Amino acid sequence: MIEIIEKQPAVDDFLRLRVVAGLSPRSREAAERGLPHSLYAVTAVSADKTVGMGRVIGDGGCNYEIVDIAVDPDYQGKGIGRQIMQSIMDFIHRDAPAGSFVSLIADEPAFYQKFGFQEAASGSAAMYMKL
Repeated sequence: MIEIIEKQPAVDDFLRLRVVAGLSPRSREAAERGLPHSLYAVTAVSADKTVGMGRVIGDGGCNYEIVDIAVDPDYQGKGIGRQIMQSIMDFIHRDAPAGSFVSLIADEPAFYQKFGFQEAASGSAAMYMKL
């Protein structure tokens, strides 16, 4: 049985899940600094093992960004990602004031479109800088 818990993942779980789910690795220092500043976080737990996670970061008013959606490959295909996103969307709808901007970068746009997200305007590009 999978339980979705409203809490940030432990640093070791965060670092492990990012790698096994195919996301870019993060440093321990970055995770230790960043995780406590989450606006909202959920973990998916099976038999005391963290098997999935998702977070919301931002300023809590104008901007919200959905990040770190990851599910251990051994647990994918069981609806865990959908449950994580539903918990996040429930938070967004409770917390975000009218006019807030909610963003994410999607590797699988069709998955997020089911939650009401649409691709950015033609000609715009997702951009990043890694230090």
